[in-house]
Amino acid sequence: MQYHVDGSLVPAAEATVSVEDRGFRYGDAAFETCRAYGGEVFAWDRHAARLERTCETLGMPDAVPDDLPVRVADTLDANDLRDAYVRVSVTRGVQPGKLTPDAETDPTVVVTTKPLPRGGVDGERVWDGGATVQTVKTRRTPSNAVPADAKTHNYLNGIMARLELRRVSNEGYSPDEALLRDQSGALAEGTTSNVFFVDDGALHTPAAGELLPGITRELVLALAREESFPVETGTYDVDDLRSADEAFLTNTTWEVRPIEQADGIRVGSGPITALCQRLYDELVEERCY
Repeated sequence: MQYHVDGSLVPAAEATVSVEDRGFRYGDAAFETCRAYGGEVFAWDRHAARLERTCETLGMPDAVPDDLPVRVADTLDANDLRDAYVRVSVTRGVQPGKLTPDAETDPTVVVTTKPLPRGGVDGERVWDGGATVQTVKTRRTPSNAVPADAKTHNYLNGIMARLELRRVSNEGYSPDEALLRDQSGALAEGTTSNVFFVDDGALHTPAAGELLPGITRELVLALAREESFPVETGTYDVDDLRSADEAFLTNTTWEVRPIEQADGIRVGSGPITALCQRLYDELVEERCY
């Protein structure tokens, strides 16, 4: 494998950043996880726009290089990949070891990739079966502490939640995802996913504000609204998910993944989940294959 580091393709074993890089020291960096289908990075415009917004939030508005799409394409080509996971990271770069960043920025830009199966209508899921999700005690970091819509390298909140899953796992129970609540106790999101559920024929998902509104979440909402069935965003309890008729998770890699169990209670897939999966697959097929 070859990765793209600061403008050059290098073997994966040689793809390193400085120990003085602020992305390493402080998590002072932005990133996007994308998916390539048929050689095309799906929803690139949306990912690039969010990457730029995160960099602006971090006070480094000019950190994203103009040729970033070329670097991504070159990385895919160098590894002879058409269907792949792609991660783009932009750090504030190497600076003196102090918390306050310098006004001038020389960012570190890294592109990594790995193969994934074909997506779209004739594609293969990256997951095996519906997800088991577990509510955890760890709460979602409030947006007035760290902006919820900024996708940064600092994932300690999610790591602490996933460590809780490790503690509750046993031979017969191994959750795939942790469910985070906000400070008020309302359902927010998974550590790396957004949550949807269906109740009385309507599709529901927690409103943006105290969660990271994922790109796949945005696309699923748009597709559902085009189908003209009821779609609502709001404030929900975990009990709303546990008692739902059907439920699913979304993220770039999983796409649309049914929730088999929530806190040990069976939920499962259904007609609206299946419809959202089909519409998403068709959108990928239309745009990329």
